[in-house]
Amino acid sequence: MSKGKNDIAWEQIFKKYNVLEILNNEGYFIITASQIGEFREARLMAKFDHKSQLPEIFKIHGLSILPITRGSYIISQFEAYKSFEEINTEITKVKFPEYIESIDYESITSESMAINCAYVSGIIADFMEDEKILPVVSGRMSSLEFEFSINHNKQDTKLQIKVSNSQIEIDGGYEGIEKLALIEAKNSISDDFLIRQLYYPYRLWSNKVSKKVKPIFMTYSNDIFSFYEYDFTEPENYNSLVLVKQKNYIIDHEDISLGDILSILDEVDIIKEPEIPFPQADNFKRVINLCELLLNDDMKKEDIVSKYDFDPRQADYYTNAGIYLGLINKKLNSQLIYSLSSKGKKIIRQKHRDRQLSLAKLILEHEVFNKSFKLYLKKGESPNKKEITNLMKESYIYNVKSDVTLIRRSSTVISWTNWILSLVNTD
Repeated sequence: MSKGKNDIAWEQIFKKYNVLEILNNEGYFIITASQIGEFREARLMAKFDHKSQLPEIFKIHGLSILPITRGSYIISQFEAYKSFEEINTEITKVKFPEYIESIDYESITSESMAINCAYVSGIIADFMEDEKILPVVSGRMSSLEFEFSINHNKQDTKLQIKVSNSQIEIDGGYEGIEKLALIEAKNSISDDFLIRQLYYPYRLWSNKVSKKVKPIFMTYSNDIFSFYEYDFTEPENYNSLVLVKQKNYIIDHEDISLGDILSILDEVDIIKEPEIPFPQADNFKRVINLCELLLNDDMKKEDIVSKYDFDPRQADYYTNAGIYLGLINKKLNSQLIYSLSSKGKKIIRQKHRDRQLSLAKLILEHEVFNKSFKLYLKKGESPNKKEITNLMKESYIYNVKSDVTLIRRSSTVISWTNWILSLVNTD
């Protein structure tokens, strides 16, 4: 697997500054932005919102990096990231104010638009359980000074870190009668997040206001606003955050019934299986989210890896899944460029209900997925891997021959089948 620019630059930095030797002796390594800049722009070299984005040499040695001043960083074996817990699959429907013309909630293309939409539609007020909540702070600011402890990920110890005037950014701050909510917003789905994005603003504003500060992570994808409220149970402990509440919202959409899905199943024609890799992309929501990102701009593989919570191998899996369904095209210039196909653009621009049904149709056009869905309906429960593997053996699957590979791919068949069933409103 070819190395990215960050991988190469960090290997050069580690060699020049004997980083591993100093880490072994001191337990941490301090590096400045100017030192990083000798090899590549620090802005590109020190911002890793997800663990999967870390340079290879960091992954090998269990390292992470955090800013400690406006121009310096600390590297050590600490636990910098937190995995998302999905504890609520229900979606609350809200109405959008008819008098608002400046926001098109059916065409949200940025995180700032998503957070503004969540505010004017009353989502933030509902989540915070405070109708009087108002926008107060946002943008870049100084962290001022504070100290904290952070878990070592190889030993049962903690590292003490002092932060002095590091730059932080708040996507949205909303204040009510008793609370100040600080929101980090993303228009991409991920498995984890960098705790710093919540912790540094939390420490700054906890010292500025007497009210309870509520750190919140918001994601927006496929028209769904997902909110996660956290609490740092020990304010001076970076790793003390616990999930307090999680809730999902959608604006003005029509429900999908089982009858809608069955109509597609009755009418769909099975297409010839494409001669491209069979999907290995278990999370179909992330296939959709990748298409949303490509709707804005064509992307190189490196762009997808840096923008999204994907390592290079996952980027291949999910782009191939989009190509398999006819949603994504790839072309080779000096390097691979991925773009939405005309079909992909048409579908991703549809309203929520039509988009979900169009995507379900694309999946059910493929023989194995069609058979899997019918088996689900017959059994009344999700088929197991052995049953799906047997269906795959009965069908034409391009370039998949071994049982081990079939079993691995069967998890994608099961998860995409379950995604189609999850569309059905059960109220």
